[in-house]
Amino acid sequence: MKLLILAGAVAGFLAAQTPDVNSIMAQVGINQAKSREERAQWIYQQKQLLRMVRSSGKIAREEHREYLVLPDRRGVKKELTKFDGKYSQHGTYISYDKPGYEYKGLDLDGSLIGQMSEDMTNEKDSVDGIESDLFPLTYHQQLKYNFRLEGGVQEYRGHQIWKVAFEPKRHASIVDADDEGNGSWKGEALIDAQEFQPVAVTTSLAWKMPAAIRILLGTNIKGLGFSLSYEKVADGVWFPVSYGGEFEVTGLFFYKRTMSISLVNSDFRHADVNSQIAFEKDEK
Repeated sequence: MKLLILAGAVAGFLAAQTPDVNSIMAQVGINQAKSREERAQWIYQQKQLLRMVRSSGKIAREEHREYLVLPDRRGVKKELTKFDGKYSQHGTYISYDKPGYEYKGLDLDGSLIGQMSEDMTNEKDSVDGIESDLFPLTYHQQLKYNFRLEGGVQEYRGHQIWKVAFEPKRHASIVDADDEGNGSWKGEALIDAQEFQPVAVTTSLAWKMPAAIRILLGTNIKGLGFSLSYEKVADGVWFPVSYGGEFEVTGLFFYKRTMSISLVNSDFRHADVNSQIAFEKDEK
């Protein structure tokens, strides 16, 4: 009996130490704003792997990109330091050495792979290039979502974390998903219980492509979703260190591809005053 009373007391104590999910996410939002300012003072390396795969499982096109990411007054500026790509033609892979290369008049793969890199890793309003609306962590994005705490404190890769599930407050369609107040994603976030910082976030699209669009336009997207991992680097600054997603696209003219993107950030170092001044001169 004493053991049961003790167990109940411990459970009650632990429950009392866990804030409600809205308090957790409010602090996450505050820390996201702070991290945005801190990350703007850092230089790092970014590697991207973009791939388009045919329904047969064979690679149609692939690009490896490496960037030096530098601070900028409006966010960041990325300088391409290494590139290699290849595309398949008549069963043979042909290499190319610069982004935007299209080997024929209507080269959908060539056009879309560059657009995928630009849209998913080069958001102008973000200090790390990753769109904030893909992951509802900032204050303004949180307003669009409902959050649910799943269990108490858990262990994840050396972190004590809370697992927080999320979904849109209003389930929008593809037509109005981007309208103000509408969220597009569902998923879960793992939040460091000591520092109220995201450790990992996974998302999937909360709505399905309407049947009318699939039938009349012959276009469909399946499995759209992303994952994002964070780590604390020097000086206690948290950075997104890996980011990726894979989805299937079916379009007109019997076009069908599985598209994937993988991004890794590394070699973080604080920008000194001289490097920032030199960078601003290059912009003029």
